[in-house]
Amino acid sequence: MMTKIARLYYEQGMRQSEIATRLTLSQASVSRFLKRAQDEGIVRISVNMPPGIYTELEETLMARFGLQNAIVVDSGGNDDELLQRNIGAAAAYYVETTIRQNQIVGLSSWSETLLAMVDAMHQLPRATNAQVIQILGGIGNPAAEAHATRLLERFARLVRGTAINLPAPGIMGTEESMSVFLNDPYVQRVQTLFADVDMALVGIGDVEPSKLLAQSGNQFSAAELETLREQGAVGDILLRFFDADGRPVNSPLNNRVASMTLEQLRLVERSVGIAGGQRKFDAILGALRGGWINVLVTDQVTAENLSA
Repeated sequence: MMTKIARLYYEQGMRQSEIATRLTLSQASVSRFLKRAQDEGIVRISVNMPPGIYTELEETLMARFGLQNAIVVDSGGNDDELLQRNIGAAAAYYVETTIRQNQIVGLSSWSETLLAMVDAMHQLPRATNAQVIQILGGIGNPAAEAHATRLLERFARLVRGTAINLPAPGIMGTEESMSVFLNDPYVQRVQTLFADVDMALVGIGDVEPSKLLAQSGNQFSAAELETLREQGAVGDILLRFFDADGRPVNSPLNNRVASMTLEQLRLVERSVGIAGGQRKFDAILGALRGGWINVLVTDQVTAENLSA
């Protein structure tokens, strides 16, 4: 009887009420037989995941690092541009489907992966009235500064929100010159909004600056980077460096940076790290160990290595 009920339900697609009528049983009895069929191994239910879906890997990352969410995409073989596009597209979909009305969104600057995200985004059908704030200074080399402006303004336009730029360089040559910017009343007003950010979207960099960051002029000197490495730095978020265990690297260089701090980032309801690739593995792992992000968008190979 149990096998017959299981075949009628799973193979022929009959409803439990129909099976009960045919076999002159109560619907409760049919339900009990179906449960026993699973318990005794007569019926085994499996979900065949389509290619490019890595639910188990995502769940492993969430459990291991205490994440709210993890999104894993195809690595794209050895094609770095394809990898970046894949990660950007996944981040775009995540933002489009999770952004809420009247949120304050913090957006990093000088990130090629975030640019890929914005390039993949679609115009939202309804206004979110979001405030989109630069959380890393967006002033730099004019040729590269257009990227930071495009990132902020286009993102705000796509979510039908308002762009608020942070009119300061990411890095200045001296603490004194940076203090001039940080003492500006408008810059200070923007920085007070950091504490109200609901969702932060950030890239994760290794110690060596990306091509876009280098072009912007917002980078430390080779000697300064070497000093950071000697102090154990493996990566940065918002030009705030940390070691392999995620501990912040305490350096006077921090006083020359205009950005949200790691401690502020940790307090954000959703801090979304968007990064992948072997070159950034140590940095991503450090960011996760430090608890600086609680959502990760990355690629399959990186996710597998993080889960190993």
